[in-house]
Formats: sequence, structure tokens, C-alpha cells
Amino acid sequence: MSHILIVEDEPVIRGALRKLLERHDHSVAEAESVEQANDQGLTQYDLIISDLRLPGEPGTALIEVARPVPVLIMTSYASLRSAVDAMREGAVDYIPKPFDHDEMLMAVERVLKEGRINRGNQVLRRDLERTYPVHSMIGECDPMRDLKHRISRVGPTETPVLILGEAGTGKELTARALHDHSDRASAPLVTVHCAALPKALQLEELFGSEEQPGRIEEADGGTLFLDEVGELDPEVQSRLLTLLEQGVIHRQDSLSPRRVDVRVIASSQVDLPARVSDGGFRHDLYYRLNVMELELPPLREREEDIEELAKTLLERSREKMRRGELYFTEEALSAMQRYAWPGNVRELENVIERAVILTEEDGIGPAQLGLNPNRTPQRLSRASLDPSEDLSLEDYFTRFVMENQDNMTETELAQKLGISRKSLWERRQRLGIQRPKRSGRR
Repeated sequence: MSHILIVEDEPVIRGALRKLLERHDHSVAEAESVEQANDQGLTQYDLIISDLRLPGEPGTALIEVARPVPVLIMTSYASLRSAVDAMREGAVDYIPKPFDHDEMLMAVERVLKEGRINRGNQVLRRDLERTYPVHSMIGECDPMRDLKHRISRVGPTETPVLILGEAGTGKELTARALHDHSDRASAPLVTVHCAALPKALQLEELFGSEEQPGRIEEADGGTLFLDEVGELDPEVQSRLLTLLEQGVIHRQDSLSPRRVDVRVIASSQVDLPARVSDGGFRHDLYYRLNVMELELPPLREREEDIEELAKTLLERSREKMRRGELYFTEEALSAMQRYAWPGNVRELENVIERAVILTEEDGIGPAQLGLNPNRTPQRLSRASLDPSEDLSLEDYFTRFVMENQDNMTETELAQKLGISRKSLWERRQRLGIQRPKRSGRR
């Protein structure tokens, strides 16, 4: 049960709203003015609904003193200016009076849901920051400095951003940094891994159904991050364009438009202009998404950052595995700096975690890392596979996928390999293993 405070000087309106909310299982308290509301102790509530114009101070005066409790503003002056002014001062939303009951209930449920998500995100964020400084974007090489500068400039804007880079370079962390540098930082950041979504489920997952909102509505007021946007179905691309141009969506099998306020950030490791040229991606959507482009440097171009990254990741893995103090030998650091890192930071993280598991001493050397700087991943043909060979992880992956992809779905392959569909897709891209063309099963 949610605890809501209504601040309204008109008794009739206050009473009607109280009855409406109580019928939907909310606990409700009342106040006639900002002063009276302050006397009740604002932080005990999950939501404050306040009229904009009150005797004495305006309803927006509650926004700062009530933080982090959200304030929903009601106004009889339903002009764009009054709404914008209230939102600029920090209101989560506004409702024109006389209010529609369904519209009011939808706004209340959305704000309460976002509050629950944000509280969960704050706990998660504190935990992440304690174990691994993901938001500091480790690295001081020239490409990373340029990237950080661009994030600081574009982050506070509403501009769509397209993040480009190889698998494992940190596209999701970059989206998080953009979100955290924006005015939407206290609202949800919703990430959708497009490559992991079967085509048949993309529309419902993103736009929702009559019974349930989709991921876009979950991001209302915040940021929507579309990872590997080039994998979206053409119909999904068309609807996404409507969202970017008009700010509205339609749920599946619904003719009613729904206004949604989201900032869209997208990423891709495939050549989107090539997809546009061959008709696989809409050119108008590409230009809508690519207002600002951020290209992430691969780890092989960040040699001076590798030592700092490796030591930070070692500390994270050490704590995760509950190991004592560990360190890299000079030989291990040299081996990491000579290696090409085709899997980028994600591969570095996996190598270090494996080394923490395997090492029986305090010092981690090249043997525990298992790197061969002279080796490049092989593109194996079916005829070259020999079960008696001492295969590397890349070779084993290639062999397993090529032998089983004709009779297994992508989900089944991922489950057998113990990875996600997204990881399966990324490894296919990196190792040059194309999915077989077939209809029906996916």
C-alpha cells in the first residue's frame, strides 16, 4: 500500500481525489497548504500530489523540501508554460484540472512504479560503485579523454546518441554515463539488448500489449538504451521512428496513442550505413539516431590504460571470489599490453577472473593469464575440425556452433554453451560465424 499526501485548498477537489485513491488501495493524507503539508513530515510519503496554486506558497515549493519524495502537480492553468515551469522545478509530472480519473490513476501508478525502480537502482548503484567504479570510465589515453569530454557535453542534452564500437568496448557503460550526466539521472535507464530478442517478440517487448506496458513505457521520464539497434525488425524500426518524431507509441493491437517522454540512446557494432545501403535499416531512422555519434576505442588502442584497467578488474574479481591480496607480475602486465584483445575490456575481465580462480599464489603471472600474443582467432571450416585437437576457447566455440546450428535454435545453442543469446550473437560477429538462413524456428 502506497502512502500519498494530497495538498489542495479546495475541499471538494481534495475529497474527490482522496476517495478515488482510496478505492484503489492507497493510504491518503490531506493538507490545505504548503505550510500544513510541511508540518506533517513529507518524507514519510511515497508521493505528494499538490495543486500548483495554493494560499501562501505555490505547490512547487514542496519539490525541494520533499526530496526524494516525488511531487505530482495539478494545475487549472493547463498551458504548456505552467507545465514546463513545474517540470523545470523538479515535478515528476503534471495533471490538468479538472482531472480525468483514469489519467490521474495512470500517472500515480507510473510515478510510484518509477519510485520503486529508482530505489532499487540506488541500492544497485551503491553496490556497483563499492566494488567497481563503472561510472568513472577508467582510462586517460587520448581517445578516452576525448570520449569523456564528449559525454560531458552531450550528456545534459536531450540529443539522441549513437554509440559505435567493437564488442566488449563498454557501450552499455557509456550509455549509463550519458544517463548519469543528464537531467534524467533520477529516472529509469532501461536497457534493451536487441540482438537477444527474437524478431517475433520485439514489438510486444518494446511497445507492450493491452494488458502490459513495454520497455519503452518503463523508461518514461528517463532513458531508453537500445543495444545493437541494427538487429531490430523493419516494423519495429518504423514505430521507433514515430516515437522519435512525435513522442508517441501504440501498444500492440491498440489504436490509442500513448505519449512517452524518453531520451533514446542506441549502439551498434555492425556497419549501420552499410545496412542502410542494402535496405536492412531505415535511412531516416539512422539519421534520427545519429545526431551525435560516439565511437569507443578498442582496447588494443588503449595500451597505456591496460595496467589501470587490469588492476581495477583484479580487485573486483578478488573481492568477488573472496581471495586475499593478489597482484600481477611485471611479466603478466607486459603480456597483457602485448596482447591484441579481440574481445576488448570484456575479454580482459574474463581472463582476469579465470586467473583469480586458477592461481594458487599471490602473484599472477603469464601462465595464469593464458595469453598468446602471436595467435589470432581461427575461422574454422567444418572439414578442419578434429576432435583430438587441443582446442582453444574460440576454436571450441566455433566448432560447437558450426556442428549444431543446423539443428538447434539460438536459444538452445546459448544454453548449451552457458552464455546469453546476446553473447552468442557477439561471438558470432567477432569470429565471423554467420547464422544459417532459414524460416520458422529461431
